Amino acid sequence: MWKLWLIISGIFFIMEIFTTGFLVFWFGIGALVAMCASFFIENVVVQTTVFVIASTILLFATRSFVNRFAKTENKTKTNAYSIEGKTAKVIKTIDPIEGTGQIKLGGEVWSAKSFDNTSISQDTDVIVEKIDGVKAIVKPI
Repeated sequence: MWKLWLIISGIFFIMEIFTTGFLVFWFGIGALVAMCASFFIENVVVQTTVFVIASTILLFATRSFVNRFAKTENKTKTNAYSIEGKTAKVIKTIDPIEGTGQIKLGGEVWSAKSFDNTSISQDTDVIVEKIDGVKAIVKPI
């Protein structure tokens, strides 16, 4: 019976290669524990119980530990959100009453509005707080 547990373990490890969650790996380890138990215990029900219990314990005991290393807290912003936090120069006065205003950032011109609905004059350096639709929300530095 140990050969069957070894094959099952190999299948789980191969499945883990094609998944991204690092979940199936623990079932492969559980199958190896059940294989070790099969050397001492002939009963298939007991071996399966050992497999289920070992896999469950490994899954819950190590999941938070693995997630600590697998999580990426520092996500890279892409597309329009990549300009958040960068500085720009106002090239057309930002007027919240008329809804006009433009900034220039890295050679690109963006429509802009002020963070606190105040007017920001031309040639003022600003920081991009966030993106709202197609407009950059800015505040003076």
